[in-house]
Amino acid sequence: QVQLVESGGGLVQAGGSLRLSCAASGRIFSNYAVGWFRQAPGKEREFVAAMRWTYGITRYAESVKGRFTISRDNAKNTLDLQMNSLKPEDTAVYYCAAGAMRRATIPSETADFNFWGQGTQVTVSS
Repeated sequence: QVQLVESGGGLVQAGGSLRLSCAASGRIFSNYAVGWFRQAPGKEREFVAAMRWTYGITRYAESVKGRFTISRDNAKNTLDLQMNSLKPEDTAVYYCAAGAMRRATIPSETADFNFWGQGTQVTVSS
């Protein structure tokens, strides 16, 4: 079992930055992918970014490329999401997720992740 706890959300003006962090407890295996998803009110949960836990290969949604950076600290068992140049459309609850990789490519579907955090709210004002 893996437990995930997010932190770092908040209110920020458009153009600002926030850094989210996800603390993982339990065993994250070398073939796991870890990532971030978000869900805005009335919308489905969508992929933001993910990476393979051990090799650091990353994948980003087109909407956040060049603005967000995903990183992890294997020793501390933490996963971060640095968010720069934030836009009002980035407003959502952000979730940390983990799951075993079934293919060589970094997954981006919610069904590929079976461990989830409780979420942290990010609000970007215009």
